[in-house]
Order: sequence, then C-alpha cells, then structure tokens
Amino acid sequence: MDDFFHSLGLAISLLWHHDPTLIEVVLRSLGVSALACVLACVLGLALGAGLGVRRPKGEALWVAILNTLLALPSVLVGLVVYLLLSRQGPLGFLGWLFSLKAMVLAQTLLVLPVVVALSRQCIKAAHDRLGEQLQSIGLTQGWRALVLVWDERQVLLTVVLTAFGRAISEVGAVMVVGGNIEGFTRVMTTSIALETSKGDLPMALALGMVLLGVVLLLNALIGLLHWRQQRMDSRFAGPAQPLSSFAANAWHGP
Repeated sequence: MDDFFHSLGLAISLLWHHDPTLIEVVLRSLGVSALACVLACVLGLALGAGLGVRRPKGEALWVAILNTLLALPSVLVGLVVYLLLSRQGPLGFLGWLFSLKAMVLAQTLLVLPVVVALSRQCIKAAHDRLGEQLQSIGLTQGWRALVLVWDERQVLLTVVLTAFGRAISEVGAVMVVGGNIEGFTRVMTTSIALETSKGDLPMALALGMVLLGVVLLLNALIGLLHWRQQRMDSRFAGPAQPLSSFAANAWHGP
C-alpha cells in the first residue's frame, strides 16, 4: 500500500512539473491518434453515409462484416500492417515500418470499421425518417447522403469522438508496427506497458492518469452532445417529422 501511494505521489509530481519525457509522449500520442481519426472519419463517414442511403445488395452481409470488424483485435491489425510494410511485403518500398506513418496507418484501419458502422446506422435511421421528403424535392442519393450528414452532424460528432477514443486507447497495433522506440514511436499506451515492465511505476501511473483524463473528457463531450441533441429533439417534436433543415433552407432545386 505504501508503494502505491509513494508511486502515486511521484506520478503527480511528474504531472505538476511537466516532465519533458511525459509531455513528449503525450503530444506524440495525441498527434498520431488525431491524424488517424481524421483519415478514418473522412473515408468512414463517406462509406457509412453511402451504405445508409443506398441499401446495397447483400446489405445483411455487409452489416455482419462491419459488426465483425468492430471486434477486430488490434494486434491482428498490427500484424496485417506489419506484413504489408515489411521488406518483403507489397508496401515495403515505402519504408514506413517502425515509424509514425505505420502507426497512423494501423490506427486508421482499426478505427475505420467503427466510423463506418456507427455512421451507417445513424444515416440509415435519418433516411428512414426523411428519405421520402428528400426524394420528393428531387435529391439524388449523393445529395441525400450529404444533406443527412449535415443534418445529423451532432450525432456524427459523437462518432468522431468515439473513434478518437478507440484510437488513443489501443496498444497492440502501434506496438507491433511502431516498435515502441524511445523518442520516436513511443506513445502513451506502449509507454505504460514498457514502464510497468521496467518497474518505473510513477511514469506509468502519470501516463495512465493523462490517458484516463483524455478518455474522461471525450465521454463528457459525448454526454454534452447527447444532452444538446435531446433538447433540440424535444424543442422540435411534433406530430410530423420535420424536413431536414439543411435541405429546407439551403436547397432550391435538384
């Protein structure tokens, strides 16, 4: 018990004095995860919106695949990216293995199914409510998808925050493809694992506290967005579903 409180005190001291090594690892972790989240969301929101509006053939199969990929182990993603980027792999010429680029790629692939699945579900529900009204004013499938993405932007923002939380808290993929190289590819999760194995518990605790704070902030933001959405829904509740505000105010013809 004394060791725990001693390590906790040292960890708080590291945070209070802005330890350079700790700050470096935190900033690198935030940068890698943020870039991976942006890439995954740009592609994932487009795919999710398209699947939510178009209803492709074999939709049940696509949904089953997406749901399976949601539980994809991060170490498996890391292994696949490692094989792709290794010297003998098809992308070995890039020279990305054991670099930040490889870590961004691995986290992007890990987060992408989350964004696609959640955004598809959101856009599908919105299209079930508003699809006929949007079709009645002559909108194509592409425009309907764009309108619904804008109309559901607050809900989709929670998808983005969820994706970032998934990226920043994973450890397996980035350790496999990044190598956990000190001063180069070491991020919060891999540093916690390494410092714990080395016995440097204060540094591991300090990084864990920062990581916990980031996740707590993300959850608070998601809760705030849900609260705002509920207030908006209650304000505009009525016997008929309202037409998309984006379509009603900004669209003047097909």
